[in-house]
Amino acid sequence: MKRHTVFRWAAGLALMTAVGLTVGPAGGQPPGKKGGGKGNPDLKADQATFHYLLEHHKDIRRTVKKLDAGVETTTESDVADVAKKIHEHVPAMYERMKANRPLRVWDPLFAELFRHADKVKMAVEKTAKGVKVTETSDDPAVARLIQAHADVVSRFVETGFAEAHKEHPVPDGGKKK
Repeated sequence: MKRHTVFRWAAGLALMTAVGLTVGPAGGQPPGKKGGGKGNPDLKADQATFHYLLEHHKDIRRTVKKLDAGVETTTESDVADVAKKIHEHVPAMYERMKANRPLRVWDPLFAELFRHADKVKMAVEKTAKGVKVTETSDDPAVARLIQAHADVVSRFVETGFAEAHKEHPVPDGGKKK
């Protein structure tokens, strides 16, 4: 195999392993629930879309406007296939939030955000090249979680797989008791 192919294969395997740890033995269920993935439909499709976007992160542009109660983001690509994946990914994550079907439960920030999904208001507007999302909460601690999540997603766009391997801390005042 060519060197870059081996590297991409190894990086992909490492990410799949990391994402596999995301869902753990309960298929991404909240801690304490069992189900081997039965409670987390579309997991593989959502992961494949996320991996695709990580691989093509250089083709994505993103802006984030912080609001008092959250964020307004625009994520787009001039590459039609990448824009299509953005169109798939963002609504899928919105549905996961509404249904409390978390991903990345090993990552403290993502786990905490899903714990408070019922306090997140999200509006997704499809654009020709991606999406515009407004994500807010009336709870100031949850608003800080939303803002921290937006920062991490921006780092995914900047560095791709390198950022996806990392855990992300819950911001001060962002964790609820």
